[in-house]
Amino acid sequence: MLSPDGTRAYVACSSSNTLVVIDTATEGVLATIPTGAGPAFLAIAHDGAHLYAAVSGDGLLSVIDTATNTVTASVAVGGSPIGVTVTPDGAHVYVANNGSDTVSVIDTATTTVISTIPVGGSPIGVTVTPDGTHVYVGNSDGNTISVIDTATNTITATIPGAGGPAVVAITPDGTRGYASNLSGNTISVIDTATNTITASIPVGIEPRFVTTSQNGAHVYVANNGSNTASVIDTATNTLTGNLSTGQGPTGVAVAPDDSTLYVTNTDAGTLSIIPLTLIPQAGSTAGGATATINGHNLANASAVRFGAAAATILTNTATSITVVIPAGAGAVPVTVTTPGGTGFLGDFIYFPPPQINDVNPAEGPSILGNTAVISGFNLAGAIAVSFGPNPATIQSATDTQLTLALAPTRNPGTVPVTVTTPGGTAAGLFYTYWPEPTVTNVTPNTGSTKGGTPVTLTGTDLATTQQVTFQNVSADFCVISDTQVTTVAPQQSPGQNITVSVTTAGGSNSWNAFTYQQPPAL
Repeated sequence: MLSPDGTRAYVACSSSNTLVVIDTATEGVLATIPTGAGPAFLAIAHDGAHLYAAVSGDGLLSVIDTATNTVTASVAVGGSPIGVTVTPDGAHVYVANNGSDTVSVIDTATTTVISTIPVGGSPIGVTVTPDGTHVYVGNSDGNTISVIDTATNTITATIPGAGGPAVVAITPDGTRGYASNLSGNTISVIDTATNTITASIPVGIEPRFVTTSQNGAHVYVANNGSNTASVIDTATNTLTGNLSTGQGPTGVAVAPDDSTLYVTNTDAGTLSIIPLTLIPQAGSTAGGATATINGHNLANASAVRFGAAAATILTNTATSITVVIPAGAGAVPVTVTTPGGTGFLGDFIYFPPPQINDVNPAEGPSILGNTAVISGFNLAGAIAVSFGPNPATIQSATDTQLTLALAPTRNPGTVPVTVTTPGGTAAGLFYTYWPEPTVTNVTPNTGSTKGGTPVTLTGTDLATTQQVTFQNVSADFCVISDTQVTTVAPQQSPGQNITVSVTTAGGSNSWNAFTYQQPPAL
């Protein structure tokens, strides 16, 4: 969490039960503030006078005076509070109670709870809109986002379709929300006028905190499982790149002038300070994409160069320049020339176009997450992989190989595979999602314990049957059609409600009403 003027960074250290105050100019520690057990998310009033910390282990909201760096009050809220936000006027604080599925509303003048609002399962983040009229709550277990009207402190909308939503960031103009999905490894884009999800953007593994730039042009996401921070272009709702961080990044904050990104690395116990002077920081050798250069004294720029190549200037202000990136290769310095001289604004890395040659396996079940490996060239730095409309999570990447976690899909079939890197997009491979089978009847439903009874299984999507079992004992089988498989019941002990299972390329299904009977005897 940054102070409104950007001069202070506040970091919650849950393992040591403290808050650390950092001077952003010197990057030195100014103070360490003791708290209760397990401080989690932080929020700061717009005037910067008070900091609010959700103290998860003690079920408290702590109020910190930023002038003295001391806790001046603690308010009992719900179970395991995590998320916290303060309204623009500073009058109210909203706290997400992960352990009690509620949001507490605190009056900052009296430091008392004035309302408790039931929300979805395991809420994590709470975010107030810039105009202070609504609060968005990510319910991670409920896969929903609750929208609270701050005038009445009631839920006015529940947004479905998210995948373990944690935190929602609202753009400065209030028109869109960006929700991080812990289990979906995506960012959901929300239209705040209709409270519907309009897009899904693949990012890294287990995205946690998400925030917007001050100018609204970019969204930054801490990917806890990937040790990266993803950068999203809000004009196109596309991932433009991933920035390396420390281990286990959780929180992200942007400096007021959009020049620096601060990332808290929970596993490493460190703070990454990343310059944002150049976005994106990598691109295709062919050039042609748009880049934004942030800084100071940039007005009246006469030239922007990527290495020796001149870029075409599209817009130019005192703090920002947008350009068309020229063609190039390798890592090159980016320089800006104004009447005041020439300055270095960062390095840009050119990536050659990717090529994909193979996906293994080339098929899998549609209902279960699967793992696949794509082989090719120039794959390092991959930022997105899609199997048809379904984004895949990049687990590891080298120049010649990508290891991926595939998400389930409700639409089985053969789909194209695409890989996007800073160097471009590669296609040409295909992957087949097989549908889940069903078993609707077993005839006859009784057989001898000696085995040998011919049995016909009826159902759907049985053409790729790989195994038939009777109570986990494999049986010989023959696929007749997509709706019929014949088999021979193996030897079994007497019993009722025996499970007959069919395993196909799309998964498994069972029928639990087969009976084994002893044969007649003298």
